[in-house]
Amino acid sequence: MNATVTPVDQHKVTLTIEVPAKDVTKGVAQAVKRIAGQVNIPGFRKGKAPRRILEMNFGKEAILEEAFDALAGRAYQEALRANDLTPVSEPEIERVTFEEGKDLVFKATFVKRPEVTLGDYKGLEAEKGDMTVTDEEIQEQLDNIRNQQAKMVVAGEGAKIETGDFAVIDYKGFVDNEPFAGGEAKSYPLEIGSGNFIPGFEDQLIGHVAGDDVKVTVTFPEEYHAAELAGKEAIFEVHVNDIKRKELPELNDEFAKEASSYETFEELKADLKKQMEVDKNRRVMDAYATELVQKAVENATVDIPEIMVDDRVEQMIQELAMNMESRGLSLDQYFQFSNQTLEGLKAEYKESAAKNVRTDLVLEAVAKVEDIEVTPDDLNMEVFTMARQFGADPKEVWNVIAKEGRVSMLANSVARKKAAGFIVAHAKGNEADAAKADEASAE
Repeated sequence: MNATVTPVDQHKVTLTIEVPAKDVTKGVAQAVKRIAGQVNIPGFRKGKAPRRILEMNFGKEAILEEAFDALAGRAYQEALRANDLTPVSEPEIERVTFEEGKDLVFKATFVKRPEVTLGDYKGLEAEKGDMTVTDEEIQEQLDNIRNQQAKMVVAGEGAKIETGDFAVIDYKGFVDNEPFAGGEAKSYPLEIGSGNFIPGFEDQLIGHVAGDDVKVTVTFPEEYHAAELAGKEAIFEVHVNDIKRKELPELNDEFAKEASSYETFEELKADLKKQMEVDKNRRVMDAYATELVQKAVENATVDIPEIMVDDRVEQMIQELAMNMESRGLSLDQYFQFSNQTLEGLKAEYKESAAKNVRTDLVLEAVAKVEDIEVTPDDLNMEVFTMARQFGADPKEVWNVIAKEGRVSMLANSVARKKAAGFIVAHAKGNEADAAKADEASAE
């Protein structure tokens, strides 16, 4: 097989591939054998029908098409490897010559993966945030737990609605003096200050007491998801049934027993601090690593083909669709309540998609230059981490990845993570750790 590479433009190339006549003859014979093994022809055992019978039943062109697909597929993959090319688009195939007894010549035109010119990615500097967990942060977390453990109690007689209260209300809404769909409810617990209702609704209940009838006037936002109500004034007749408030527990040993597995408040507080330190350390180091990688990306030079950005946008939309599906919503329903369109979403995702593609390309280039290898243990650890995130069996996760042919994608993802780790390890101030890591790697 011979292959010649001809540039079409900055990103697109054409491979002109020649397959020798002897391989074409062999390929046609193999095609005959494959077709014979797939069909049932009366009077012949499966796989035993001669070529002339197959041609009578299916035509000579069917055999040649089968042969071409197999021959061209193998030759195309060989040509890519021989010329160190990685396509990022499906090839456009053009047959030049294809006859039995003659060389097969065809052209494959595609967009190739762009070349990356790396800049500085070692010895970079970035600020590490403060990892100290303050008493104020611990208290804030304790208050959050306290709020979760709070009990709702009916406010005393004559109590007025305040921000943070739950007003248990009946309401009925009217637009142009006519009730509208979804504008009525009974005994609805509305948290004042939550912003769950139309802007201005909750504010007009503040100061009222249980038993009050209130007329609330609001205007639906212009971007409201129900087009027939968008921008219109509405009047709600509201009756306040009850006012409920949170009764917060005291921070003592009894609270610790209720909120955790600890016997004392001091034990709970100590464990909470430990968890917060681990979490803050992780967040600080993640931000530190992100900044270093971003600097390495900015120092590199790469021109990204538009198709790679478009493909990443499609991938992001598919991920969103899966996310919505897990919540029982379709993508169309998401577009309705978010007042968004598919085209608008694509435009919104484009910038971050381009940034993600650029980062991936640079990290892959670092992995290649530094001979970063992905071992079976690396893959197993990644699968284990994924399984833990989704609460699944690691073996099941691996089987799905293998079945869908995504092992190479997984390996590339791990290689990028290891490349990011390499950049962090070789940042300024981490030289000693990097030297130890290099020594361990060499051993």
